[in-house]
Amino acid sequence: MAAIIEIQNVTKEFKTLNRHEGLKGSLKDLFSRDYKIVRAVDNVSMSIEQGEIVGYLGPNGAGKSTTIKMMTGVLEPTSGEILVGGNAPYKNRSKNAQEIGVVFGQRTQLWWALPLIESFRLLKDIYQIPDKDYNEMLELYKSLVDIEPLLHKPVRQMSLGQRTLSDILAAFLHNPKIVFLDEPTIGLDVSMKAKIRTLIHELNRQKNTTVILTTHDMGDVDALCRRIVIIDKGKMLYDNDIEHLKGFFGSYRTLKIRVDGDMNAEAEVIKTEVPDFKVSSDDEWISILVDEDKSKVLDVLGLLQKSHKIRDMQLEEISTEDVIKKIYEEGVQ
Repeated sequence: MAAIIEIQNVTKEFKTLNRHEGLKGSLKDLFSRDYKIVRAVDNVSMSIEQGEIVGYLGPNGAGKSTTIKMMTGVLEPTSGEILVGGNAPYKNRSKNAQEIGVVFGQRTQLWWALPLIESFRLLKDIYQIPDKDYNEMLELYKSLVDIEPLLHKPVRQMSLGQRTLSDILAAFLHNPKIVFLDEPTIGLDVSMKAKIRTLIHELNRQKNTTVILTTHDMGDVDALCRRIVIIDKGKMLYDNDIEHLKGFFGSYRTLKIRVDGDMNAEAEVIKTEVPDFKVSSDDEWISILVDEDKSKVLDVLGLLQKSHKIRDMQLEEISTEDVIKKIYEEGVQ
């Protein structure tokens, strides 16, 4: 299958002024040529096929937004090549805009004072969507989510969840090949998050739309993404599926135990007994993150039973969130 997005050795640099403090410093800055080069994206390469949902992850300031802006044509790379649908997006932004949909956080693309259906009609004219295709998309939306109560409601009267849902529907309305979603579920309650994840999954499945998702919510990643790309300090750290990700740092499992006595005090003692493993606690459980490449869970449990009266225990597989935290903290060895 041909790739819909090709990124080859892309670097993006920004020239920023080394600023000085105080009034004298501000005056000096007016005539200063003391610049530094900041490399926001550093030699990134990846290929994304039509129909994939890719989680593009990284800590704040990692270079995610800069990469997205280059893919949407807002920024031009300093070096390297980006092709979206076979075209360089920054060379023909109008053509590229016809092929993509974008939802950036809580910045709505809908008309604030108009009912949702009027925003849809305006987008229909802007993207020159044929009547047949427009009506088919509306029928599809009605089958996936209950949008009837929203269609005649002004956007300014919608809740955050309703507005986010409407923005996602607007991004898919012209049946783009690619949709970029930047933190689509931020600030939403559990019910609305589940509804939006289901909507994205179904639109991807039925329309074969490629989705690039940036998020800090690992629930979004687990629910939607088979493939994850992780970037930090402009460099790509990881590009593979979730199953490979969970085995990335060895065979980790979390041993959770309840013991007699104060949990937090007992956890401090356990930290000295198993110094190779991360130990944390709350009012209910003491959690030990065990790398079974170093020691078996049963061996750790046996060691702890010698000095603590264990009343209850649980064993959990490492979560996607915990693994990604470790990649952020430790990088790739």
